[in-house]
Amino acid sequence: MKSLFSTPAIENRDVDKGAMLESYIAAMAGGRKDAVAGLFQQTKAAVYGFSLSILKNMHDAEDVLQDTYIRIFMASGNYKPNGNPMPWIFTITRNLSLMKLRERKKIRIIPEESWDWPDDSPQVTAEDKLVLSAAMEKLSEEERQIIMLHAVAGFKHREIADLLDLPLSTVLSKYHRALQKMRKRLQGE
Repeated sequence: MKSLFSTPAIENRDVDKGAMLESYIAAMAGGRKDAVAGLFQQTKAAVYGFSLSILKNMHDAEDVLQDTYIRIFMASGNYKPNGNPMPWIFTITRNLSLMKLRERKKIRIIPEESWDWPDDSPQVTAEDKLVLSAAMEKLSEEERQIIMLHAVAGFKHREIADLLDLPLSTVLSKYHRALQKMRKRLQGE
């Protein structure tokens, strides 16, 4: 079986992440199921964090995470390369998350004890989870998404602006406002 990593774009370590992700999608479009694993490893934390920010339920976010990669595989032949497939991936994730919300007809808050983080994220203690949950309670849905995409998934503000279809200045102001709200909450104000 031919390894996915024999793809020339993936062998070159200087290739940017967008091109690498696009090579996985192209391989999927060619019928290579092993490419799903590579794409999953590269994007799972971002997809999970984004879904979790919408659904506020780790089990539903896990369901959407799985469904997202199934949908990506099925739609890979329709993907038009543009240098960065993350907005396309997040559009699929957002649509599946909204469908899950419509199924549930409500948004549930994640109890502090059930916060779950991807395996490759830094170790988060139970105390950290409680503190983070308390601080995030004061944020709006959009502020929570911006914080999760930047702090957890590692996206740049410009990428978040493109993803959420907001001006960069709006993303920056909402991010800084959200940090201020969280600081005040953590300082007991």
